[in-house]
This record gives sequence, C-alpha cells and structure tokens, in this order.
Amino acid sequence: MFCAAPHLLLHRCFSTYTRPHPSSITVRSSSSLQEIHESTPESKEQGGLSSQLYASTPFPPIKVAKRVVLVRHGQSTWNEEGRIQGSSNFSVLTQKGEAQAETSRQMLVDDAFDVCFSSPLTRSKRTAEIIWGTRKEGIITNSDLREIDLYSFQGLLKHEGKAKFGAAFRQWQMDAANFNIDDHYPVRELWARARCCWTKILTHESKSVLVVAHNAVNQALVATAIGLGTEYFRILLQSNCGASVLDFTPQADGGPPYICLNRLNQTPSSPVAGGSSAGRKTSKRIILVCHGSQANTEVSFPNLGDQPMNMLGLIQAQKTAELLLDLKVSCIISSPKIASVETATTISRVQEAADCLGADCVPRYVEMKQMQDLDLEKILGQSKQATTKVPQNQPGWINGFNDGVMTALWDQSGKTWESILEELSDESEQQKVVVVVGHPAVHIALMGRCLNLTKEWMGSFHLDAGSVSVLDFPDGPGGKGVVRCINYTAHLGRWSIPITRSTSDDEEF
Repeated sequence: MFCAAPHLLLHRCFSTYTRPHPSSITVRSSSSLQEIHESTPESKEQGGLSSQLYASTPFPPIKVAKRVVLVRHGQSTWNEEGRIQGSSNFSVLTQKGEAQAETSRQMLVDDAFDVCFSSPLTRSKRTAEIIWGTRKEGIITNSDLREIDLYSFQGLLKHEGKAKFGAAFRQWQMDAANFNIDDHYPVRELWARARCCWTKILTHESKSVLVVAHNAVNQALVATAIGLGTEYFRILLQSNCGASVLDFTPQADGGPPYICLNRLNQTPSSPVAGGSSAGRKTSKRIILVCHGSQANTEVSFPNLGDQPMNMLGLIQAQKTAELLLDLKVSCIISSPKIASVETATTISRVQEAADCLGADCVPRYVEMKQMQDLDLEKILGQSKQATTKVPQNQPGWINGFNDGVMTALWDQSGKTWESILEELSDESEQQKVVVVVGHPAVHIALMGRCLNLTKEWMGSFHLDAGSVSVLDFPDGPGGKGVVRCINYTAHLGRWSIPITRSTSDDEEF
C-alpha cells in the first residue's frame, strides 16, 4: 500500500497547534488525544524530547481488540559490515541472522497469528518466512514497511558517509529529525509512511497480527501508535529480531482505539549485555525491575498490599538476578514494600556472590537503599475509591487508578526521578548501573519522566510482574534517555506471561 498525497499528510503532521493545558485533558491514553503538535523552538534548540503529540488523522475505529507484534529482521550482511542500508535491497541474512530469526520463531511458536505483514526487502521477508514457518496463510508484503529511504547515503560504510558528506552526516547522527539529503527529510517521510501502515494493519480483518520489518520503520510504527514525534527517532530501540507488542482496544462509542505499548524490544539475546545504544557507547544505565508476583493472587489489580512474594515471585526474582549477571550493578534502590525488598535482596546476593567464585576472590558489596517515594501506599490513602478492579495482565490496567491518584503518582514520580538521576550522576564510578525495584505503576511513571512525557501518556504503557526495563544514557544523566527495552520477560522462561496469548482465562496462570 502506498500513501496517497504524502506531501499533504506531511503538512498535516507538522502543522503547529496550541497544546491544551494538561488539566483540561481527562483521558489517559495518547491515542485519544487528537490535537496535532510540533516541538517548540526551545526544545529544538536544546535537542530535547517533547511530550507534544504528533498525529495525522485519527486512527480508524476497530470492532474487536487487536494485538500487533512488530519484529525487526535478523542480522544482515550489511549490518555486519557496518554499511548504511536504508531501503536498498542488496543485503541478505547472515548465519547469525538466520539463527536469530529461528529463536524468534520459537519465542512466538505458540501464538495464533491471523496474518503476517512483511517488508518486501529480502532481509525482512526471509525473517518473516522463518518465523511464519508452516502456517498456511500467505505473507502479505507491503512497500510502506520498507526501511527508511536514505537516498545518497545508501550503500556507504559509515566512515565513508562521514568523509563524503561531513556536516550532513553529522546531522544524521545528532539531529535526525531535521536531517535533509537530496531535498528529502527521511525521518519525517518515514513517520508519515508509518501512519499509512497503521491504517492498512488496523482495517485488516484480524485479531492477532505479525509485522516483520526494519529498525527505523519499526521505531516509527511504535512512536506513531502512541503519539510520539520524529524527535523520538533512535530513542525506542529495535534490535535484530527484537519483538515489540502493541494492544489496540476498541472504544464503546466507535472512536479511535485505545493504544498500549505492551512491550518494547523483546530480544533473542540478553537486553543488558553490551554497552551501546543505537550504536553509541553508554556508561550510565538505569534498570527498572518490577517485583515478582505476590502471595495474595486473588486480589485484582492493583495488588498493593504489603505482602511477600509467592513461589512464582521468588522464581521470577531469581531469574532476574541471573539476567543481571551480565552487568556489574553499582547500587540497588527499592521501595520499602516487602516484595520489592525481597527482589532487591535476591539481586544483591547474586551480584555479590558472582565476584567470589574463585579461590582468591573477595566478595563485592552492592549498596542497597530504600526510597519512600517508590511506595504507592500514601498516594492511595488519599482516595477511598482509588482504583477500579482491572486484571494486571490486561493492557491499560494503570487506568484503573482515578484521576486524582494518577496526578499524585505523576507528581511524586518527578521527585523520585530526580533522586535516581542524582544517584546515577555519581562520578566515583565510570561505569554506573542503578537498579530500581518497585511496583509496575511507579515504573510506568518513571519511564514517562525519562521520555519527557506528561501523565496523559501513562495509559500507553504496560508492565508485568518480574519484568525488566532498561534505560541508557549515552550522553550522561543530563542527556536524553534511550529506551533499550520495556517489559522484558524472556528471561523468565515458562514463568513469564506469554508475549501474545491472553492469560485472562488461562487456568495455568
């Protein structure tokens, strides 16, 4: 599907409107905000992120809930060479890329997809064929799912691009949203094209959709779905064969669906291994760990009692601690609640023991702190009817909080976020990894702070018990946060919630 009159769509996307005061907005999902905005001149000058919404026309209404799984292709020959691919079609999957696609196939093998959309480019189409396996339905190729068009950059090694294009190449690296080449703005064109893709996907008669495409276009699909603009390019990472999941829920009045990012960049390999984000080295990192499942499993969300973890939660905490062995954790900050302290203690013990496996090793001390502002009890005590019972595995469960609680949670998260950034700013360690353990609702607010959003976006994110979300700061704590993954649960194995299958009626859980 090609987008009709793309110049008109771009004009609509980037017209400037006055943003309503947050207090005038009652909905808590970015998909319900139909105003169209552009970054302020101040945010452009500072190179910062803006919480102002980008949108073209409203998303088409849907009749039934729809889940879309986005997967980036496996490693290609040009990925391996460090060559700029863009929308060219000269690279193929490497042996590693084929193996990554097979791992993704196994990760998604039990999911009953109705349809698969794929980019027509060979590296993506081959990945789709591996994941789709023996399913009878044919794969639908869509030209709008091709990778970003980079024109004269395509085919160049990165050092060749720097030498040949100089200032233009630097702008591509540092200010991609405003990058211009051959009289084109590639990132702006990509955002418009991604919006066209969503119309095709949402109007298809299906409930569960697999989309296999590329790094930049998958970033654009995620961003346009939850209402984020081009300044978020390279902020929401998409690794080779990483899976991102979006839930679309119909509105009773037939309007645009509510949209929730269920998870971002669920990778075949560890999300914490290595030290680069979007090709840039990072030495400062925050890892948000949701405590494991709690003892009283019969309480509908939010399960906010101060209870210990059940056996499942203890297993989840141990699995998370093992995942973090790829890192040297500097400090663990937790809520004072029992489940959070138990999770933090498990991580600390495994970290300290890992450095003492040899005969001559000396145990390493990992500092643990408790932060009252990571607790929700005080906030919920302000309202007798703080919540609506919503199963925690359902998308948008955080909207079970009433508006007063959401406002208090958001306000409290600002102070909490500043305290965490201050901890990360400690210059006594060149490599600094801070693990924060708490309730999923608090972590959703903290992610919103990292992305410079407002409270209205909190309903656009989802976190599960035992999940891990990774935030990198390649420019230090004062720079933009890069989201490496959200709601990562692959490390939990059989002890996690499946990526796409609903568990609301699943007796096994």
